[in-house]
Amino acid sequence: MRKILSFMDWGIFALRSYHYILLLSPFFTKVEFSNRTWVDITWLMAAFIVPMVFWFPQRRMNKVWFCLLELLLGGSYYVNTVLHPDLASKADYLLPSLTMGYLWTIHTLWIIPAVALIPFTFQSHLRLSWEHTLGIGTDNLLFCFIGIWASTVANAYYQKNELVAEVEEQNKLLTHYAAEIKRMTLLEERNRMSKELHDTLGHSFISLIMSLDASIALLDHKPAEVKDRLIRLRALAESNLDEMRSIVHEMGDEEEANLIQQVEALAASFQEHTRTVVTLSLPGKEPMMRFEMRQTILRVIQESFTNAIKHGKASHLQLELTFSESILLLSIRNNGKPIDNLVYGFGLTAMQQRVEQLGGSLFVSSEVGASVTTEVRCEIPLKGVIRHGNN
Repeated sequence: MRKILSFMDWGIFALRSYHYILLLSPFFTKVEFSNRTWVDITWLMAAFIVPMVFWFPQRRMNKVWFCLLELLLGGSYYVNTVLHPDLASKADYLLPSLTMGYLWTIHTLWIIPAVALIPFTFQSHLRLSWEHTLGIGTDNLLFCFIGIWASTVANAYYQKNELVAEVEEQNKLLTHYAAEIKRMTLLEERNRMSKELHDTLGHSFISLIMSLDASIALLDHKPAEVKDRLIRLRALAESNLDEMRSIVHEMGDEEEANLIQQVEALAASFQEHTRTVVTLSLPGKEPMMRFEMRQTILRVIQESFTNAIKHGKASHLQLELTFSESILLLSIRNNGKPIDNLVYGFGLTAMQQRVEQLGGSLFVSSEVGASVTTEVRCEIPLKGVIRHGNN
């Protein structure tokens, strides 16, 4: 595209140069030069060179000054040759009109009437007919419009070139954006899966380890009870395996589940396998909610239970779940060791991120009074939910 624009600029420049070189050529055959001849040569050279100070292909682009000087110097020399037929070089004003038309802008529209009116400056002196004068002006005007047409074509190519470059740049940006979105999506999915695996595996292994420790301790004294425990542990491991498969294969995301029943089952399993007392305070009914919200609540409960046993050595946990018109409140208290210096590890960080992604907030605190109480409190807004039983 740029080569075409450059070719058109240099083509117009060559035509204008040919015009002035053709006018200068008769002077080269003269043997003697009069003062008048020197004036004409200087005038013609000035008309050829001075406007190029302001326009030269691919270099200088002050079109207004070029057109003004071209009209004053070249146009006046053209009128001079018509008024003095004895001059060695005879001029017309077609190619300069073409050049000025090619360089037209909104600021040089005055060249259109100017080139058409040039013949009228010598009409009365030469006693030309109106038809002849109009014919000369029309020829100038025709070449001016040819230049304007060439300029329009050149500008169309330039705009097309700019548009193509812009489209290519936009395509590059879109390709980069799509790649970035894909990368972020994969990263987000990987983080989500890692949180799911951490929460599920951490809770399951804590329960399994504690039950196995108890079974090892009872192995010599109560083998029948140990056998019963191992059977239940196998059922727990099988249940955890099913849950892992569900997470990995993204099964059951949209299935509607009862959160309260899931919390009860989770607490019962945890209490059975860790011999920890778990007290529940649950509402009679719950709102319908998305899979992500149910999973977040369950993972917060699992992580809180696991931390209470693993780090706090708690023996009693209290879970309270309530729903208001616009918010879900979850509180999990335990009687384990107080938290002296709270550090957010992977589990707590994952919990916090899950909750914040739903627009909620997570708080962890410890109070030392008559008894030690460590609390994990979670608040999540209920957006667009419908309570069970409502139409």
